[in-house]
Amino acid sequence: MNITQGLRRALQTSPQTIATIDGDRRRTWREVGDRVARLAGALQKLGVKHGDRVAVLMLNSDRYLELYLGIAWAGAVIVPTNVRWSQAEILDSLLDCRASALVVDSAFAAMGVELAKAMPLTLVYADDEKGPAEAHNYDELVKSTEPVPDAMRTREDLAGIFYTGGTTGRSKGVMLSHGNIMSNSLHMMSEGLLPYGSVYLNAAPMFHVANGGVMFTSLASGGTNVIVRMFNPELVMQTIAREKVSATLIVPTMIQMLVDHPTFASADFSSLKLMMYGASPINEALLKRAMAGMPGTEFHQLYGMTELSPLATHLPWDQHFGEQAAAKNRQRACGRAAIGCEARIVDANRKPVPNGEVGEVAVRGQNVMMGYWERPEETAKAIIDGWMHTGDGGYMDDEGYIYLVDRMKDMIISGGENVYSTEVENVVAQHPAVAQCAVIGIPDPQWGETVHALVIPKPGASVNAAEIIAFCKEKIAGYKCPRSVDVRSEPFPLSGAGKVLKRELRRPFWENAAAAPQARAG
Repeated sequence: MNITQGLRRALQTSPQTIATIDGDRRRTWREVGDRVARLAGALQKLGVKHGDRVAVLMLNSDRYLELYLGIAWAGAVIVPTNVRWSQAEILDSLLDCRASALVVDSAFAAMGVELAKAMPLTLVYADDEKGPAEAHNYDELVKSTEPVPDAMRTREDLAGIFYTGGTTGRSKGVMLSHGNIMSNSLHMMSEGLLPYGSVYLNAAPMFHVANGGVMFTSLASGGTNVIVRMFNPELVMQTIAREKVSATLIVPTMIQMLVDHPTFASADFSSLKLMMYGASPINEALLKRAMAGMPGTEFHQLYGMTELSPLATHLPWDQHFGEQAAAKNRQRACGRAAIGCEARIVDANRKPVPNGEVGEVAVRGQNVMMGYWERPEETAKAIIDGWMHTGDGGYMDDEGYIYLVDRMKDMIISGGENVYSTEVENVVAQHPAVAQCAVIGIPDPQWGETVHALVIPKPGASVNAAEIIAFCKEKIAGYKCPRSVDVRSEPFPLSGAGKVLKRELRRPFWENAAAAPQARAG
């Protein structure tokens, strides 16, 4: 079992079916198969060996999909890079995984050249233009190289390294095997989440495993992948109507942008049968608006994380409405364990707790990651007896539905992106006028949560919100930077062990918030 199996099957069963649609460009499975085999040969000629890491820093495109397949076909490991990271953060991840090659598009060509100067790697440019002189041209490589056989990696082989936001120091590289990714695809198909022959819209970022999990499911079943460069509500609505898209996955922030767009009421969603959502909190009012505007679309809530490839639980469409669902408050649940997964709630000693009692969500299945790249100690803390301990707090009812109540690691989820408060605090604390700081997530109607910093200045020093925000923007990605700052003189509330009680800092912001914590996948 490996991630190229779906391509090999499509080449046998439906070679003339449209595989990818990117703007006006359409390619059949036969064309994609030929390009993938040639791409693999080109990578090998460039010196990429079995097990080497090939990083990709690009916006969504049909070439990105080919890279997922071609890198695996060559026997190498893909490292999808977060396009919202700063250059310093990207370089750190490339050094961490010791990438041997980097593929960039026009949006990141200049940064790619700088990264290639900072470390020894082969640079490839994958876009419609010729690209910088320092880079090999993707399409020229494909055209000039003979196809090679599939390396036929096994289910135990490493397929990709997906970096998550780090709590301190370097981000952690989540190692997903071919078996992890394909197990997730089989789980999703078993849940009925992407029927055979679906036309799937890649609107969420292709570097993110939330979209990747569905994309690989589409590949496994020989479906059609429609691709937009990045999420734009008007473009997404036009693409759904023009290409008769039948399924997509987006985060609640994107749903908000859709329903708030002036053309939403007149948009043609008649082909859209299935909307998967997750990755951040969503409020009931927004969900009802979306359902009303897309009456022929089934909404399915997914919960998971990168370490789970990513699906863990699924709340089906029929649990979103009706008297029974309302009576049991099902819309606030993130669903039950997906087929192929087991879920339970455990206490601080990793022992199961009774139904109804809050604890940490743990998940077991063939989708659980191989571990964190070169971090055996952190892997051992996260995976115990096959159970992945998610760090999310929740409880389970008597029918197996899980309800999330808090993020046990103080994670902030803003627009579907994970932000670790400690990482931001480490930056804020570097400001010369700051004595103490704490970072929390506060409710936001558009982003679900935004980053909020509380700062105590050093004696005799003064600092304002604008200075703190500008300071952070120089050091970390924009989405991690505080959107608001409170400068205060009173001390932070502390626990008996001397730790800042962030729940007390959050309380005034969340007590009357309309948003209720729901699902996340990433």
